[in-house]
Amino acid sequence: MFEHEPLPPHVFVLFGATGDLARRKLLPGLYRLAAAGRMPQDYAIIGSGRHSPGTDDEFRDRVRAGLEDVVDEIDPDLLDDVVSRVSFQTSDAEDGTDLADAVQRAEAGLGDAVRRLLYLSVPPAAMEPMIGMLGDTGLADGARIVIEKPFGSDLDSSRSLDATLKDVTDEDHVFRIDHFLGKEAVQNIVALRFANQLVEPAWNRDHLVSVQIDVPEELDVAGRGSFYEATGCLRDMISTHLCQVLGFVAMEPPVRLDATSLRNEKSKVFTAMRPLDPERVVFGQYEGYTEEDDVADDSAVETFVALEVFIDTERWQDVPFLLRTGKALGGTRRTITLTFRTPPTGRFGDEPVEPDELVLELTDSPRMSVDLQAKRPGPTMELTTSSLHLDLAEDAEGDVPLEAYERLLLDVMRGDQTLFTRSDEVDRLWQVVAPVLESPPPVRRYPRGSWGPQEALELAGPRGWRLPDEGTDA
Repeated sequence: MFEHEPLPPHVFVLFGATGDLARRKLLPGLYRLAAAGRMPQDYAIIGSGRHSPGTDDEFRDRVRAGLEDVVDEIDPDLLDDVVSRVSFQTSDAEDGTDLADAVQRAEAGLGDAVRRLLYLSVPPAAMEPMIGMLGDTGLADGARIVIEKPFGSDLDSSRSLDATLKDVTDEDHVFRIDHFLGKEAVQNIVALRFANQLVEPAWNRDHLVSVQIDVPEELDVAGRGSFYEATGCLRDMISTHLCQVLGFVAMEPPVRLDATSLRNEKSKVFTAMRPLDPERVVFGQYEGYTEEDDVADDSAVETFVALEVFIDTERWQDVPFLLRTGKALGGTRRTITLTFRTPPTGRFGDEPVEPDELVLELTDSPRMSVDLQAKRPGPTMELTTSSLHLDLAEDAEGDVPLEAYERLLLDVMRGDQTLFTRSDEVDRLWQVVAPVLESPPPVRRYPRGSWGPQEALELAGPRGWRLPDEGTDA
């Protein structure tokens, strides 16, 4: 998790190089790393996919246009340099021979000690056959392989995918990427907890009554209809992003901040999670979803999930963790809310005392706030809620956070697996969600711009969800 020595030459192979993720995140991430002086001095980028975008020059023009569209304040000279390193070679699960030859030529041109990074941004159904091809062609030999989520579609498919991976490489070379873990704000959970004696002693069942992890999105699934039909919100968001954030919130203090120690503690959290109770899970689908492109007219796929989960450890016994996420909702936020127990009542009158809350905003520039009770100005001892706001971007002026994919791509080049998901974590999380996959709750319709079905609002109990903010209707 810290700076390392200069990187050796690299050959990057981006499967799905003409797709949306490569255009919006991966190629801009590599460009920004180059702009910050964090790329190897010598490298080549080989895009690959089933269908050719044309000649190498035509693909370079496409990459150039995408970077100019996505990256602000682009440097023309650097852009020329990055684009000049790009080429394209078709491949698929049945035939990767030409791609293997192209990789070998690129590596030969970069000299000794070159490293190979294979990034698989392909549909879930194509992942296992593609990994088999990497083994058959020798492309997997010594390579670091980045796997996009979801990692399978259920416990059996996940285990089959893992077995295929183990046939072609070992766990030390597998990087299961979850971009939420690349966010500065998620990593800052570790710093907040374990570097502040003010916080950690209160981070447990003796002081907290609930934890909310709330990730609503205003965007709908436009352009991703086929993906959502095959995946759904539970697999897309809950068993990956939100559970990984939960792991950081709920883990015990790691001995060291290295890949082994941190992931060991996160894995223990998942082991202690109770399998989900379908009676405490709400599925929703926004009105108009079935009119999206590539969506079945009678689709019962969920675009919203809210649920309650418990972690059976001494620290968290009987503390509900409430998770909510969905599309076409009333706001876009990524918020963790820890609600504290209230003190004994009576000394401040008959009105109930509002609980203190610690709120972490998982934005690109981390922010947090603390809601505390204070005396209302005036002649009587009345209470009012006051908020203390911390903006880490302002406090660390001059320090520029890396975008999530930038950070994670850099960590792959360094060989640092700290912020990547281990196979035992994936396996256990599929066990946790299995009861819901086997007996899914009914999918309830909700209006666009709302906060989901009424049943989800009731799931959080009388106090409700932190979002939306006070003064708005849930």
